[in-house]
Amino acid sequence: MAIAISESHTVDTDHESIRIQDYGPGIFTSAFTKSALKKALKKGLIFVNGVSATSATFVKNGDLIEYKVEDNPSPQKAFRLHLSVLYQDDHIAVVHKPAGLLVSGNSFKTLANALEANLKPSAAADAVKPQPAHRIDFATTGTVLIGKTASALRNLNAAFEEKTIQKKYLAVTPGSMPMQGLIDSEVDGKRAESHFRVVQSVPSERFGQLNLLSLEPKTGRRHQLRIHLAEKGHAILGDRDYSSKEGLLKGKGMYLHAYSLAFDHPNSGEQIQVVDPQIERFLKIFPDCLEYL
Repeated sequence: MAIAISESHTVDTDHESIRIQDYGPGIFTSAFTKSALKKALKKGLIFVNGVSATSATFVKNGDLIEYKVEDNPSPQKAFRLHLSVLYQDDHIAVVHKPAGLLVSGNSFKTLANALEANLKPSAAADAVKPQPAHRIDFATTGTVLIGKTASALRNLNAAFEEKTIQKKYLAVTPGSMPMQGLIDSEVDGKRAESHFRVVQSVPSERFGQLNLLSLEPKTGRRHQLRIHLAEKGHAILGDRDYSSKEGLLKGKGMYLHAYSLAFDHPNSGEQIQVVDPQIERFLKIFPDCLEYL
């Protein structure tokens, strides 16, 4: 397989030296995110001053970073899917992810592959192909933050690493629960912290009681909220991985929704909060819940 230099970048940083996996997200259109850059590093596709780089490589001002890919790769088709755009400007966007859709990955039918057809092109000098700055689960609905420029993607990656982006979720759980609390058990051997608040409860013939929860994960472990609630005996309604058969509702999906994102704009510093009110399924159980959110 022949490879050729696809993209190059000259390091421009105030740091004396910085790890490439921290500096690199957002500089290449073929590897926008930190996870994509790590994969490219593992495959030996990233070079610094002509030398193959690893995740341990440090770069400094003036270094030349090159991204090499297969020569004459097959073109990627656009995935045609209408997305609800909640916010956008030249640097970022926030879109609604429907249930049953991967945010990104090797599959063709992903949110990432549908972005270009749904977002306005950026007029910024460092505009790139729009890419998600984070992920939510396949079955989860709600807000996903998108970077439309190289600088925005780098800054958003840093903000998620530093945990300065506030995420709020809505979930429905069965059974009697405390009105609020903290769950801090480890997930996959790593520290994990989730805060919950019961917004409203209603009686249920099948479950005894159903609760609408407002959830704030303070860490970002995979399936963190789902695992934490299941450990407490209140698995999210419709969660096929962590609830019992009794907790599944045929054709209803999982009742977990990424409701709100609050963050500083990665370029202007302006404080922004974007809410995704597309919670029709929740309203069928809690018709007046919006008054309490």
